[in-house]
Amino acid sequence: MRIVQLIDSLEIGGAEKMAVSYANVLASEISFSGLIATRKEGGLQKEIASGVPYLFANRTSVLDFKALWRTRAFLKEHDVSIAHAHSSSFFFAVLLKMICPSLKIVWHDHYGYSDFVSERKNKRLLQWTSFFFYRIIAVNEKLKNWSQKELHCKKVKYLPNFVSVVHNESGIALKGTEGKRILCLANLRPQKNHLLLLEVAKNIKNSHPDWTFHLVGKDFKDAYSEQLQKQIHASELQHTVFLYGSVAEVDVVIQQAEIGILTSISEGLPVSLLEYGYFGLPVVATAVGEIPTVINGANGILIPEGEAGSFTEALLQLIADPVKRTEIGTALQKDIKQHYIKESVVQDYLNFISNGN
Repeated sequence: MRIVQLIDSLEIGGAEKMAVSYANVLASEISFSGLIATRKEGGLQKEIASGVPYLFANRTSVLDFKALWRTRAFLKEHDVSIAHAHSSSFFFAVLLKMICPSLKIVWHDHYGYSDFVSERKNKRLLQWTSFFFYRIIAVNEKLKNWSQKELHCKKVKYLPNFVSVVHNESGIALKGTEGKRILCLANLRPQKNHLLLLEVAKNIKNSHPDWTFHLVGKDFKDAYSEQLQKQIHASELQHTVFLYGSVAEVDVVIQQAEIGILTSISEGLPVSLLEYGYFGLPVVATAVGEIPTVINGANGILIPEGEAGSFTEALLQLIADPVKRTEIGTALQKDIKQHYIKESVVQDYLNFISNGN
């Protein structure tokens, strides 16, 4: 097989990490594994393995013919037969198929609002373009069921995300007191519900002012970001909640934290959750998306979406009980390394690409 991963951006995010991970892992499994960023480069570029051919298509508009022909030349040079298009890159993949008719498109659905998938804005476009899809991969069962019901490609499979960690020697130093840091790995988007996190942080500050919250993820400098900044100041959390922006050295960040959290209102299968678990971090997360299939009570704490009081109580339990932190962190680490690493996913992926099973 000769497969190229297609992704719109290499900025740090879940879908982007999976595109790079698939490209890197497949390099030792198939005849050719490459990666194309269509629109924007970013922090994940340095994580592309040296043996993975890479192209930046530099697409500047929806119908950028220079980018299309640039990409076509790359596909021809490497005799690529399959384009594995992640998230919104499916449209560029379909345009490529117009000029490379033999190209097979595998679309990977990472939709973060999977709990509200019926309200999907690009449904019509997906329905039309799905006539050209060869396979569809979904990151959770809700997305799989939606594709089977709404789209015209019936070869659909749920494949979990997996952890592919690059180990870094150094990276950013988190603020706060060692052993008293709570980490949230999530880009600053409304679906991640950092406003709930701020409410919880205010509660924790009242009883444990030495514990701090560390928000690592891209700041889009938009209205949501501005709202978060205002709330931090209004709640006097400037010395309790710290924002860092995008950080590529995830392993370095996680190993400085004591607890990992996710406060989302909707999710696919968050890569950050798998990263927490890989490093044995105890987790408190909202029960949305595919999170409840990973967290089961024995290996982490699930909270109903939007319940700040319950989330606060769960954190207080872990703050007060370092033994429990170790127990559930170790249990999650065991589960992640058994079910959510490349060895447990890639063979299923290759079988699905080959025969649709």
